[in-house]
Amino acid sequence: MRDLLTAIAVVLRPVLLAAVLLAAAPRADAGEDFEEMRRAMVADIRVIARNVGPVAGKSAIGPHVLNVMERVPRHLFVPKALRSHAYEDRPLPIGYGQTISQPYIVALMTDLLGLQGGDSVLEVGTGSGYQAAVLAHLVRRVHTIEIVPELAEISARLFERLGYMSVSRRQGDGYYGWPEKAPFDAIVVTAAASHVPPPLIAQLKPGGRMIIPLGNPFFTQVLMIVEKGRDGTIGTRQVLPVRFVPLTGEH
Repeated sequence: MRDLLTAIAVVLRPVLLAAVLLAAAPRADAGEDFEEMRRAMVADIRVIARNVGPVAGKSAIGPHVLNVMERVPRHLFVPKALRSHAYEDRPLPIGYGQTISQPYIVALMTDLLGLQGGDSVLEVGTGSGYQAAVLAHLVRRVHTIEIVPELAEISARLFERLGYMSVSRRQGDGYYGWPEKAPFDAIVVTAAASHVPPPLIAQLKPGGRMIIPLGNPFFTQVLMIVEKGRDGTIGTRQVLPVRFVPLTGEH
């Protein structure tokens, strides 16, 4: 996913955007103290959330989410050459044409899911595994799908190395979900789709919530909340403009 800050420039006042950019600026003197860098990252997320609040409709990220992001070693989910940049609030390339999302977006999407400890969550687009790792600290079970075989293998090894036993993973086309593990309390899609995949709607529990970016992969997309009512009715709500890599597959 490309930098959210470019995407929101059209809707934030210049002074507000400047504050966000300042909060997200790289720290040349951070060194390799990753624990301190994580604390600084969380401080940045708080500032960005306040500044983007007029657009996102949410000016703070839940402390339970921020506490987890202060614990998960994001630098292990990026290429070694980029580890000194792992805690800057921007997306980073992870190979195979994919990126790891900027921390603020990971925090926002996680918080918007409204997760409970006993939930079962589906993630479409594992990437390097960072979003799934964050989710694993918050819910009972995470099921994650990655279409790129090499990334699926890399993330699987990292989950095993870090002891994320509650994360189930598979390589395949996430558009079709994971029917054998459904229904899910929540679904998070980390790639842009032209529409909400019907199989994912079908696999979402009544009362469940999905977060998905929708729109043309070559333009700004919109982050959407999709909610399934207890009676099966579907409601949607726009959150803010974003840019993600496209959801790929045979669909």
